[in-house]
Amino acid sequence: MAKQKTVPRPVITALPDFGRVPPQAIDMEEAVLGAIMLEKEAVITILDILRPESFYKEAHQKIFKAVSDLSMREYPVDLYTVTEELRATNELESVGGPVYLTQLTSKVVSAAHVDFHARIVAQKYIQRELIRVSTEIQARSFDDSYDVTDLLDYSENALFQIAEGNIKREVSPINMVIKEAIKEIEEAGKREDALVGIPSGFTKLDRLTSGWQKSELIIVAARPSMGKTAFALSMARNMAIDHGKKVAIFSCEMSSIQLVNRLIIAETDIPGDKIKNGRLSEEEWKQLDTRIKKLVQAPIFIDDTPAISIFELRAKCRRLMAQQKLDIVIVDYLQLMSGPDNAGSREQEVSNISRSLKSIAKELNVPILALSQLNRSVEMRGGSKRPLLSDLRESGAIEQDADMVVFIHRQEKFGMLTFEDGSSTKGIAEIILAKNRNGPVDDVRLRFREERAQFVDIEEFESDILADVREGSQSFTIGSKMNHDNNLKRPVNDFDHEADLLNEPPFM
Repeated sequence: MAKQKTVPRPVITALPDFGRVPPQAIDMEEAVLGAIMLEKEAVITILDILRPESFYKEAHQKIFKAVSDLSMREYPVDLYTVTEELRATNELESVGGPVYLTQLTSKVVSAAHVDFHARIVAQKYIQRELIRVSTEIQARSFDDSYDVTDLLDYSENALFQIAEGNIKREVSPINMVIKEAIKEIEEAGKREDALVGIPSGFTKLDRLTSGWQKSELIIVAARPSMGKTAFALSMARNMAIDHGKKVAIFSCEMSSIQLVNRLIIAETDIPGDKIKNGRLSEEEWKQLDTRIKKLVQAPIFIDDTPAISIFELRAKCRRLMAQQKLDIVIVDYLQLMSGPDNAGSREQEVSNISRSLKSIAKELNVPILALSQLNRSVEMRGGSKRPLLSDLRESGAIEQDADMVVFIHRQEKFGMLTFEDGSSTKGIAEIILAKNRNGPVDDVRLRFREERAQFVDIEEFESDILADVREGSQSFTIGSKMNHDNNLKRPVNDFDHEADLLNEPPFM
């Protein structure tokens, strides 16, 4: 039998790796620059798309810088003016001289497609920036000297800067905007309450504001212990449970457990001390289990990251918007957030935070309700100590950036027992709409149930109900307001009621 010959396998030679080059479009850069110098209207089209650093070739960066400077001074932009501008800055020879500029204009016939070409150049620039940032993140990831939390902050910040610097909104013709406005008016007309925004759940306040409007920044400000967080949580509960709105709460002050405990107390009417120590009777456990079901199903999302940065807030809001389609964002509170490291003074940092919150509201098209502190000048003021816009703490930019400014004022906290009209201030909070960019300003009174850390409409909690609670009743029946029936019938109840509800300390 003949032996089979072994055929040697061919040796496959690996191709040499010649490396990679950064994303670039030199021909598109040349077309853009040539079109700019060819037609004067072209520069107006692309100035909001490109910057000098968007160009890959250094010579092209210098040429576009000269074009931008001429446009800023409202000088005409053409081959001759650009040549003279580069000559005046001693950059003409470094870009290739007048010959190269002439070659650029000869490579295009018209500026018809300059917008399309400019977007390709911008796209390549974004790709290069992503590569640069990714390389830096990779290098820092291999370096054990970097704290992982700082690394995450750097990564998020760097990527956000790229996105923020390149997100552009198109100019909308008025006929398209009018169509959207008419659509919103029609939708509002179909609602029984005629609200166009997100309802707060407080009748008189909603009539005044027509609800919290999309893309608006609402500042809710007060001195400590006036009930800012309680007011925000009361609205969050009303919006989520009563109106099915999706609410995101970012709490820099309190933990998520503390916030939820407050919501449980307000929803179940179980005293705060019993919720904290867990000493509930059997009936109270049943009451808790029954009344908490709506709260469990409520579309409320809580983040209790301390000193959250504006970049992290924006990233989380974007993620929640993509996943859950948020309706409103609540921030508690503005002064506890951290701004950029290079902000300089604290005033500049707070100004940057408030400006960024307004930017996020517009980008996501949702209202952002940010709580804020007031300075001590309120307490030093005479009379009713009514807060003013100038009392907003640490930055005047808050007043400027906000579409609405709402103050919470409780005169009983300052020892004032009656209002000017002679009515009692006990348990009454004034909600002062001090600024409303798109509507009227006025005051609304709400009842503050301090023992429950909850705000309610005055009509829902009348003085005769307080008398029943003072006697120790855990539950009661309210007669119809339409029949003006003020006789309250207390059902038989065998709750082991151990404490006087009105004399309990507020839940903190």
